[in-house]
Amino acid sequence: MKQVDLNFEQQKVAETGKEPTNLSNCDSALLLTSDKSGLMSNRDVTSQSQSKLSPPCTLIKGYLNLKQQNALLKEADSYPLTRPEVMVYGKSHPIPRSQIWFADLGCDYFYSGLFIEAQPWPHYAQKLRHKLEREFGLLSNGVLVNRYANGHESMGWHSDDEKEIAPSSDIASVTVGASRDFFVRHKQTQQKHCFYLESGDLLIMHWPMQKDWEHSLPKRLKVSESRINFTFRQLIVNYHQLK
Repeated sequence: MKQVDLNFEQQKVAETGKEPTNLSNCDSALLLTSDKSGLMSNRDVTSQSQSKLSPPCTLIKGYLNLKQQNALLKEADSYPLTRPEVMVYGKSHPIPRSQIWFADLGCDYFYSGLFIEAQPWPHYAQKLRHKLEREFGLLSNGVLVNRYANGHESMGWHSDDEKEIAPSSDIASVTVGASRDFFVRHKQTQQKHCFYLESGDLLIMHWPMQKDWEHSLPKRLKVSESRINFTFRQLIVNYHQLK
């Protein structure tokens, strides 16, 4: 792939018409969408009379511009994605998506019951990593890339709380490609929230999101296009060598 040194700088709000939305300040469960003007529109998912718990997240609509999105999508075509198998009730099943883990040296990952060796960073994924650090102070030394070929592929309920993840660290999730519903659920109250994530959107899951909440990407059978998701994480370096 011919690399073009795109400017991975944050777009001005004046250009996008989209402000960051910090969901930790919300009073009720909201479905967040983007209307044609680019402004946020909300509708209740659960009654405001229910628990006022809100996930500690920041959602930025249209964080990446179209050129940045296309650069990542084109680069992802060359990623050596795999579809490993996991054991469920004693039987081996391929995961319902394909994935790869890019990370710094010493940042191997034990994820979904599988030991994943770190692969070298690709060009644009690395640039996005530095962009997130520059603009939000979000430190990461690895990114899990998941590809959902269509709405038949999914991710079940889970938390990103593996032992090698650095304590109290935030996780950034960037979507390119097809729009999908992304659900979060409080572990104790079971209260659910839904985010409608579109191409170019950024969702930052702040600590203690992974401690108190689960998340999932359910099937959406009417979706025919692929979605690529980049989740940037900070791991304890050489965790598996130190054990």
